[in-house]
Amino acid sequence: MPTIVVEVMPKAELLDPQGKAVAGALGRLGKSRFTSVRLGKRFEITVAGHVDGAMLAEIQELADTVLSNSVIEDVVGIHVLEAPAGETH
Repeated sequence: MPTIVVEVMPKAELLDPQGKAVAGALGRLGKSRFTSVRLGKRFEITVAGHVDGAMLAEIQELADTVLSNSVIEDVVGIHVLEAPAGETH
């Protein structure tokens, strides 16, 4: 069964306090080459059957209305992961 992955990130113009905290921790660990971190959300939605345009449109609508808060977040990616050959559920 295919899995659809939806990725949501804070809007670029907004502060990301969690990302800032992680970046600070990396600096304290001596990882000074990493200058910025932004945290987001990843949803994995397993679906029955083939993923077609109608399914992707439905996922896009869910991503925009349920999985993200359009005031502070952007849906930055929707892609399909096909199940490995031979895998059954």
